[in-house]
Amino acid sequence: MYSFEPNEEQQMLIDAVNKYAENDLRPNAHEAEESKSLSNKLINKGWEIGLLQASIPESYGGFGERNAVTNVLALEEMAYGDLAGTLAVLTPSLFATPILLAGSEEQKKNYLPKIIAGEWSPYTAALIEMSFDFDPNALKTTAEINQDEITLTGEKAFVPYAKEAQAILVYANLNGVTQGFIVPKDSVGLSILDEREKLMGLNALPMYRVKLDDVKIPVANRLGGASGHDFELILASLRLGSASAALGVAKSSFEYAKNYAKEREAFGVKIAQKQAVAFMLAEMRTEIEAMRLLTWEAAWKLDNNKEDICVAAYLAHTGAVDMVMMVTDRGVQIYGGHGYIRENPVELLMRNGRGFAMLLGLAIV
Repeated sequence: MYSFEPNEEQQMLIDAVNKYAENDLRPNAHEAEESKSLSNKLINKGWEIGLLQASIPESYGGFGERNAVTNVLALEEMAYGDLAGTLAVLTPSLFATPILLAGSEEQKKNYLPKIIAGEWSPYTAALIEMSFDFDPNALKTTAEINQDEITLTGEKAFVPYAKEAQAILVYANLNGVTQGFIVPKDSVGLSILDEREKLMGLNALPMYRVKLDDVKIPVANRLGGASGHDFELILASLRLGSASAALGVAKSSFEYAKNYAKEREAFGVKIAQKQAVAFMLAEMRTEIEAMRLLTWEAAWKLDNNKEDICVAAYLAHTGAVDMVMMVTDRGVQIYGGHGYIRENPVELLMRNGRGFAMLLGLAIV
């Protein structure tokens, strides 16, 4: 039976992440969104906390073992500060974690030590495609094996830090099965569009379209080596990453709305005492707690190799997507007209919250 309280080590990590979220990410969130940029200093400060490093064994240069429950707790806490900043700090995880989970021994030794050594460096992954029927298990980007060579063809969207990335982990359809492929930045046929994606939110996070025009890589660059890998566990980790980040965004909106409702007066009383507002706050908190427990349970199942982990992760992700949109919308509603003002944090939280329905693949535990 899993515990409902973090252990001492997890609590120390949560406290460190919370300090960074409140003292660094949150105060810089609005300026970063408006200027469409995140400072390297801000990203590196988050990187130094060591979330990814603590998930990598010592044999590959890290100082811990991967634990999905711990990562879920930390990711929620960091996203509480700012979603764009969190995704930026953890972008290298999109490349490193799948290699840790499914890579060959050669791939682990080649990439993991240099990713986690020293300062933050851009390694990323490309999963999402610009398609109305996008399905991570039925990708339109294709991979073909021809003796000792693999050819990749297709287009990816919303790839964070693609222009600066040293390498991109590209997911493609190989004979009806989704597989990952390591594509170095200087590969012939790989092109990154100059213009960044223009989105409703997450404008501080640089995301790009990536085109693969008969990009050829060696068979050894297939994630897991020539024999490949099981994509389902990676997809479950991506879904839990998205659910965790959604919890952080929802928690932030709820806290802003609750505090505002306890201070704002209308007709001689605090609006938190108005039944309509009180019911909204109660429903927001209830949904957050429900999705948090669902996410924790799925993370525990991932750590313990339970057979139904893929279903559990899917349920947590689907529930969190609906929850964060409802909570952030209510956050704006409780603020009234003030919530619609660009400088108000709940406005940005609602715009960012809307993205979870389509941006699977930007966070991983």
